Amino acid sequence: MRHSTGIAALDEMLGGGLLPGTLTVVLGATGIGKTQLGLQYANAGLQQEQRRGVVFDVSARGDSQNHLDYARRMFNWTMTPVSAQREWNSETFFDSSRNPGDYLHVFDYHGRRVTRRDLEFEEWQDWQAELNARLRATIAFLYGNFIAGTRRVIVDGIEPVDRPQESIQFHLFEYIYHQVVRKDPAWVARDLLRESFRRHAADAERFTYSPADVGCLLLYTSHESMLEELISRRLDEGDSLSNANTLILLGKLREGNRIRRALYIAKHRGSACCEEIRPYEIHDGGLVL
Repeated sequence: MRHSTGIAALDEMLGGGLLPGTLTVVLGATGIGKTQLGLQYANAGLQQEQRRGVVFDVSARGDSQNHLDYARRMFNWTMTPVSAQREWNSETFFDSSRNPGDYLHVFDYHGRRVTRRDLEFEEWQDWQAELNARLRATIAFLYGNFIAGTRRVIVDGIEPVDRPQESIQFHLFEYIYHQVVRKDPAWVARDLLRESFRRHAADAERFTYSPADVGCLLLYTSHESMLEELISRRLDEGDSLSNANTLILLGKLREGNRIRRALYIAKHRGSACCEEIRPYEIHDGGLVL
């Protein structure tokens, strides 16, 4: 069964929705509506899987993405934030009454770009140390939600860089996507529980899920704001955009003396899709095509 985006007209453009078990990238400039679209996708899980998706925020500078405020205003959804420094007890990890939360912001706001070129050597080492220290909390957050029934992950806060390989945010996303989201749950449990895995092996086998059912939506901020520039943008080998199954572009169109927002599906492997450029507006409930 395809995952609905929460936007009926967009589902129709996608031939019925997004394909579970794949990566979808939504690319566009700041303020174009990426976060709203991501939350619409997450909220649609409540009807399809009886559980909303989760938001993993990797932003590292400026203000937060306002996920909690948007969710409350758009869907009356009170999100439960989880601290990246939260201590968790492996003895109660498989307790079905445990609330794994639905929002994790992994970095403290430093107000700086997180790339190798923008940081001194010592600062770069500090970033990597902070990342490693909080990686286990990230794995616990995602794995805890997957065994509880969550099947949608929204990754937000990826900042534009000239060289993705120099961004610690991209390194984090690539690790999480391949080593948690797409990895066999038994091995994720081993990575997470480590020395206590043998003690909880029966629980890990009982609380399982299929990674092929999990959809991942990456919200990626671009330098370009005009839709035409996004459509003509070159995809680098190994870039998340080239590796994604589905690529949705959000940008601006000039119509006479007006600027409008518009959406274009640049790629949707494994399915027919609409090739139209479709204008949209942002209302209180999110994107409306």
